[in-house]
Amino acid sequence: MATGTDIRTYFEGRWHDGDIAVMKAADHGSWLGSSVFDGARYFDGVAPDLEAHCARVNRSAAALMVTPTVSVADMVQIVREGLARYPRDAAVYIRPMYWATQSGFSAIVPAAEGTGFCVCLEQIPMAQPGASTTLCTTRFRRPVLENAVVNAKAGCLYPNNARMLAEAQRRGFGNALVADAMGNVAETATTNVFMVKDGEVFTPIPNGTFLAGITRARHIKNLTIDGVKVHETVLSFADFEQADEVFLTGNMSKVTPVTAFEDRLYQVGPMARRVREMYWDWALSA
Repeated sequence: MATGTDIRTYFEGRWHDGDIAVMKAADHGSWLGSSVFDGARYFDGVAPDLEAHCARVNRSAAALMVTPTVSVADMVQIVREGLARYPRDAAVYIRPMYWATQSGFSAIVPAAEGTGFCVCLEQIPMAQPGASTTLCTTRFRRPVLENAVVNAKAGCLYPNNARMLAEAQRRGFGNALVADAMGNVAETATTNVFMVKDGEVFTPIPNGTFLAGITRARHIKNLTIDGVKVHETVLSFADFEQADEVFLTGNMSKVTPVTAFEDRLYQVGPMARRVREMYWDWALSA
């Protein structure tokens, strides 16, 4: 069970110990889902790409027609004040969040003048260096911009991800490799995905159906600097069946090797280990 030392919440101008209530029953975000969040990480005394995560939550709010009210610089300062309440060796998940509080046109459109904001800090351990997962297919797909706010990190998108994960869990897998509307690989239910073939790295090209993550971009930059060719391209499930390695990337765990996709088995390969090594080297020296 979470305690005051596990979770701290910034709300209405100050930090509170514990997981406090921040939404009201009539808030637009409560009953119509106009909530967005972002996720950054604090570990080993550093918070990599914190500014980028704070900037993205402001973009996400705007995509849901919710007015962002906190500048990136102020948000970073708020987060750092909260992190100072934890031991330096703590591993903390950082969630800045917005939601609409007032209803506008036809009660459905959020009102521009009503925005809730909070930051939730929660101690969650980083994954162990040897952690890995397995993938399966799923009948559920990623939506497109015409029918969902896929250009935002929005809470209303996650029930679809939950269906994917629940299906994978029922089948005995750790995650699901997910198709876009055209049937090509987009990402997993929770992360961006990379594959390795003949010493080169491949990842689905951003096509408006998934968020091309901040950690994903950092890995691409690190690999490129290291002299590895990275291809953002259209990838099929058959491509992943023929891959030499597969690994997942996301803010929660940074790098997670994949050891199986359905019946196809993989070894944890040198590229995944190198990507992890480069990320930690960069994060601790930035």
